[in-house]
Amino acid sequence: MFSPKFTELVQALRILPSVGQKSAQRMALHLLERDRTGALALSQIIEQALNVIGRCDQCRIFTESSRCSVCSDSKRNKTQLCIVESPTDWIAIEQSGAYEGLYFLLSGRLSPLDGIGPNEIGINELKKRLEQSPVEEIIIAISATLEGAATTTYIMDMLKNQNYKITRLAQGIPMGGELEYLDAHTLSLALKSRREVED
Repeated sequence: MFSPKFTELVQALRILPSVGQKSAQRMALHLLERDRTGALALSQIIEQALNVIGRCDQCRIFTESSRCSVCSDSKRNKTQLCIVESPTDWIAIEQSGAYEGLYFLLSGRLSPLDGIGPNEIGINELKKRLEQSPVEEIIIAISATLEGAATTTYIMDMLKNQNYKITRLAQGIPMGGELEYLDAHTLSLALKSRREVED
């Protein structure tokens, strides 16, 4: 029905989250029919971004330099480290305006059934980060899902018997909730009412 290149374009657009077959077809048709100049500009910007954007060597968030703006900000509280599981969670907490410390970005959550273990989510990098730049408080800001709970437990076990105050996000986050979908007020309340983890 469609040409091979059109089908290829549709399949390429489907790699984006929440984009199904029909949405991808509509996008492809729009780009070809109404905005070929915009499509070309988009492809160039994507290529440039992939060539230029890497990860911060301290927190692993995306940046164009070796150190991101948060890690290089002298006004941030360097005694606190907030562990998040995705860039969208990092953005959500930053936009809440309630946190002034540093971050460490995991690459998701532990999920042994899917073959995702500690090495895949960056636990070794977290250990190195803590060895190189010790902190006083570690805030675990991981979603309240089964995989999130397993990841939290793993991190807490790893940090056991070390001299850290370990806290986790508290009120306002429903069980099974994803951080990226919470509003700024809920996240702000959760950060302010965090509590120390008990054995």
